[in-house]
Amino acid sequence: MQNGYRIPARILHWVLAIVIIAMLPVGSIMVTEGLDRSTQNLLFILHKNTGVVILLLMVLRLGYRLANPPAPLPATMPGWQKQAAGLTHILLYVMVFFMAITGYVRVTMGGFPIEGLGAIGLHPLLPRNEAVAEIAKTLHFYGRFVLLAVLALHIGAALHHAVILRDGVFGRIWPFWRT
Repeated sequence: MQNGYRIPARILHWVLAIVIIAMLPVGSIMVTEGLDRSTQNLLFILHKNTGVVILLLMVLRLGYRLANPPAPLPATMPGWQKQAAGLTHILLYVMVFFMAITGYVRVTMGGFPIEGLGAIGLHPLLPRNEAVAEIAKTLHFYGRFVLLAVLALHIGAALHHAVILRDGVFGRIWPFWRT
């Protein structure tokens, strides 16, 4: 019986983890006052297009997870920790989708291009609407703090299992350890 995540789930997890964590400082830096225009434009393009990639990978990840649920957590793990882990995973999925969707709404309804989508002939799915774009911008801005908090909780719990408890829970997702 498998007691860890399958290889596709592990790959999707770590690719998304790296890209999402990299996006957080990019998003903050790109709106910094006094940043030269060419650097700012490059960071905006990177952030918008990577956001679309994150959204697509998250759809793939969610589909894979629904079709291939992970093995149950160890029986020795307290029930409250299992519930906290489940809730944290749900919040991570919700917040990553929330950030990708509010970012997309802000950009497209604000009348800005998403260059990667335009390059393959995909036009915005939403009409221009500055009022809705501003709401999405605000939600996206504050959503990052919620995402950061949930990420910190998730990473902290993972490190607790890997370094302190050494109970094999972290090895279920770590791509280099056999479980």
